[in-house]
Amino acid sequence: MTSLREAEHNSAVTIREVPSPGRLAPYTFALSAEVLRGDEDLANGRFVVLHNPDGNDSWEGSTRIVAFVQADVDDDMGADPLLPQVGWSWLLDALDSHGARHHATGGTVTRTASSRFGAMVEQGDSCEIELRCSWTPDDADLAPHLAAFCDLICSMSGLPTSQSAGVTALPLTR
Repeated sequence: MTSLREAEHNSAVTIREVPSPGRLAPYTFALSAEVLRGDEDLANGRFVVLHNPDGNDSWEGSTRIVAFVQADVDDDMGADPLLPQVGWSWLLDALDSHGARHHATGGTVTRTASSRFGAMVEQGDSCEIELRCSWTPDDADLAPHLAAFCDLICSMSGLPTSQSAGVTALPLTR
């Protein structure tokens, strides 16, 4: 996993190694990621690599990447019925733009709107998008997959990705 520890990634994303789940595969590696604007957490997530030298039929291979990203979005974006499809396209576009060849991709995109009452009313209402996904890389070079994950978390936080020079970030309203 040295290649992942040393891989270049979008500088807007802070990455650190974290304990990995031990029961999912004989070999595991995990990174946490976050995008901050000042003290404000725009998005956070996890990138986990599972490896079983004997392979896994459901993975259709011996290595599986599991990712999770959560980000707050403004109320208008959260109300858009196409937000889940857009969230999923951010993942696929990021993988494609970094040449992160993969197969057996699957996952969910969830949007959640919360209304606060009583003593919590001062915190205001919120809306968030959450993407949980996994895929099987087609080769051993995982650096493009990590770069794609970093672009995904940037897309979900409303920041430009490393592949979108000149693109304006989505407005963030909380």
